[in-house]
Amino acid sequence: MDTSEPTPADPLAPGDPGPDAEGAPPLDPPRADATGPERADDEGVAPTLVGISFADVYRAQEFFTAAQGLAARHGFALKDAVLVGKDAGGRTHVQETIDPSPGRTALTGAMWAGLFGLILGGPVGWAAGLAVGAGAGAVTAKVIDLGIPDEWVSWFKQAVEPGRVIVALLVEDLDVDALVSEVERFPGAEFVYANLDPDTIDRVKAALGD
Repeated sequence: MDTSEPTPADPLAPGDPGPDAEGAPPLDPPRADATGPERADDEGVAPTLVGISFADVYRAQEFFTAAQGLAARHGFALKDAVLVGKDAGGRTHVQETIDPSPGRTALTGAMWAGLFGLILGGPVGWAAGLAVGAGAGAVTAKVIDLGIPDEWVSWFKQAVEPGRVIVALLVEDLDVDALVSEVERFPGAEFVYANLDPDTIDRVKAALGD
């Protein structure tokens, strides 16, 4: 699914180079529900969001394909992924790469479809199923209910640079060593965001040469 809507430009102070990951508001995604007897005493697995920016959509799609391969080889769960871009006119484009299925909960892929719908300023993906014809208010309410702070959404809107494409991956049980090894193959890519510890973020940045 490829959705695009005009997005008002976010004002930046003169000389401001734009958002930096270190200045991003905290993001603590809700934990996926623990299911099955083997997880009866488990509090759930906190998903990880990783965002990396590429110079064009082709390189971004190549990285997404590589991420799918990593998931297959190393066993981490790729719950959802979207490609987010903004053209020179300020129009934001979101391409969903994994279709929601009836078995998915609102705490995994659908949650992030709602988040990026909010970034676009209107419903996208699952939001249309929540309320046909629903406006951005319904999406906003759902995102807030799921614990996504509006400060983080505002920050991410500014992080989408015109002419570049961000691949945002939502994963569980992330194999950090595998991710670091893979991103080394994508020089020129830029780290945008990850709700990971500072040492791991530094490793990802170093692998990108960022």
